[in-house]
Amino acid sequence: MRDTASYASKSSQSIGRLFGASVSPTRSEFQRDRDRIIHSTAFRRLQHKTQVFLAHEGRHFRNRLTHTLEVSQIARSIARALRLDEDLAEAIALSHDLGHTPFGHAGERALDRAMEPFGGFDHNVQALRVVTRLENRYAEHDGLNLTWETLEGILKHNGPLPHLVDLAEIPAPADLRVATYASLEAQVAAIADDIAYNAHDIDDALRANLVTLQDFIGVPMAGPIVEEVLERYPDIAVKRQTHEVQRRMITRAVENVIATGSENIAAAGVDSPEDVRLAGRTLVQFSPAMAADEKALKSFLFARVYRHEDVMVPVRESEAVVERLFASYMADADMPGRWGEAGRAVDGADRARIVADFIAGMTDPYALDEHQRLFDARPDFR
Repeated sequence: MRDTASYASKSSQSIGRLFGASVSPTRSEFQRDRDRIIHSTAFRRLQHKTQVFLAHEGRHFRNRLTHTLEVSQIARSIARALRLDEDLAEAIALSHDLGHTPFGHAGERALDRAMEPFGGFDHNVQALRVVTRLENRYAEHDGLNLTWETLEGILKHNGPLPHLVDLAEIPAPADLRVATYASLEAQVAAIADDIAYNAHDIDDALRANLVTLQDFIGVPMAGPIVEEVLERYPDIAVKRQTHEVQRRMITRAVENVIATGSENIAAAGVDSPEDVRLAGRTLVQFSPAMAADEKALKSFLFARVYRHEDVMVPVRESEAVVERLFASYMADADMPGRWGEAGRAVDGADRARIVADFIAGMTDPYALDEHQRLFDARPDFR
C-alpha cells in the first residue's frame, strides 16, 4: 500500500462502522466502502438522473453517473499528488450525489420547497439517509454500513454545515461533528466536483448549441485556453477543439489545486487528520487568482447556459412534476411497494419524509412514469 502523509486519513485508524464487520484480507476499510457504494442500487440509478441537460435530449450529455465518474477520477489524481488516501477520496466522490433527486437541481429545489414545513430537503443529508437507511442489501442491517470517515465526507465535503442539521435519524458509529471541517480527502472530492462540472458543462453547452467556443473568449479561466486552442488548431473539427479546451482546463485546474493545497497544508502546519478538522478553513482549494476566475466562469455559465430559455423550459416543467407528485402522495395517492406500506402507517411529517425519500430516489424516467400513472399526462419537456 502506498505511503501516505501524516495528515492523511488512515484506514487502519478508522473510527469504524456502526455494525461490526470481519476484516478483509485483500482490501482496506475505505476500499470496502468504495465497493459497497459502486454495488448499491442508488449508484446505478445515477445513470438515469439529470446533471444539467435532460436525458431525452441525447447528444451524449452527462448524467449524474458520468459526472460522478469524472469527479472520482479527478479526486484520485489530486489525492495521490497530496499523499492522501485515494480510496477514501474516491469513495466520497462516488457517493457525493447519491442524494440528488430526479431532474437535477430543479428537482431538488422543488422538493425542498415542498418539504419546507417539515424541515426542508438537503441532498447531502439525503445521501446519508441513502447509505445508512434506505439501501437494504444486507441480511443483518439497513444501509451500507460505511466507515465514519466516509459518512463524514458525504455530509461535510463542502465544509462545516452553516445551519443546524437534524441528524437524529442518521445512524452513525460516532458524532459526525457538523461544525468542524472534513478530512482532506473530502475536501479533494468537493473541489474535484467543481473542476469536473466546469469543464463538462462547457462541453455540454456547446453540444446543445447554446454557446460557441468564440463566446468564451474574454471569459476568465476558459477564455485564454480557448484562444490557445483556436490559434494552434484553427482547422480541426469543433468537437476536437472543444475536447482540447476541456482537457487543458481540467489539467490546469488540477495542477493549481495540487500546488495551492500543498502550500496551504504546509502553512497550516497540520500533522494529523484531527489537525485538519480543526484548521478553521478549507485547505484544498484554488489559488486566489484561479478562484476569482472560476467564479467569473460560473457567472458566465449561469447567465448563458443554466438560465438559457432552452434549459429553463424543461427546468420549470420538471419542478412542476416533482411538486405534483409530492402533493399527490401526501394527499391520498398510494406509493408502490414498500413505500406504500410505510406511508399508510403514518401521516404528517413522518409521511412527508417517506414521500421525500421515495421521490428523491426516483430516476427521471420513473418520475415521469409515476406522473403518467397519477395524472394520465407525460410532459415531454420540449
